[in-house]
Amino acid sequence: MNSLWSITLATLAKDIRLEWRSKDALNAMLFFSLLVVVIFSFSFDPLAEESRHIVGGLIWVAFLFAAVVALNQTWARELRNQVLDAYRISPAPANALFLAKAMGNFIFVGLLEALMTPLFIVFYNLRALGPAWQLIPVAVLGTWALVVNGTFFAAMSVRTRSRELMLPLLLFPISIPAVLGMVQATTAILTGEESARFWIVLLLTYDVVFTTACLALFGAILHAE
Repeated sequence: MNSLWSITLATLAKDIRLEWRSKDALNAMLFFSLLVVVIFSFSFDPLAEESRHIVGGLIWVAFLFAAVVALNQTWARELRNQVLDAYRISPAPANALFLAKAMGNFIFVGLLEALMTPLFIVFYNLRALGPAWQLIPVAVLGTWALVVNGTFFAAMSVRTRSRELMLPLLLFPISIPAVLGMVQATTAILTGEESARFWIVLLLTYDVVFTTACLALFGAILHAE
């Protein structure tokens, strides 16, 4: 267990240093999200009461598509100089690599959300009519739901010729329950018309099930020819 977490933290620190130096994924995600905020603010009246009912969907769709940008680069770095092949033949546990990649993506997407959420609040004049603190577990659980599956499917598609197209095709259908839960929970909190507890429990259940499945299957994906 100590070996697992020491390798996980070392790999995570390496990924954070590489991204901090290049900022490729962060810059691409920020640019995409800014475009979504600006385009949708012109498409919908941000002062209209109806925007409170649709902005939950706009926020999470923007974060989902922006996250794919980072997820596509998760394993691409490891293909350079056969780093991924070296990891395959090393005695290091496969789940350490997966956890490091998933945690790194969680940090990057979480940072994007922290930077972009104030812009959504300003552009759409948002104010939570329900318990605002529930937005924190929704954001944490929803973000993990996106990155844990995205990291897994990015590993599956990294060796394909069209991995940029393959990842969304694999990720989006299986993320529908999580996206539904995120959107419904956010809308319920913003409008105050219903409780978001059911959707939070749904997200928690989704995270537990798919995290367990990804950890169980990642070794086979990593060592697949």
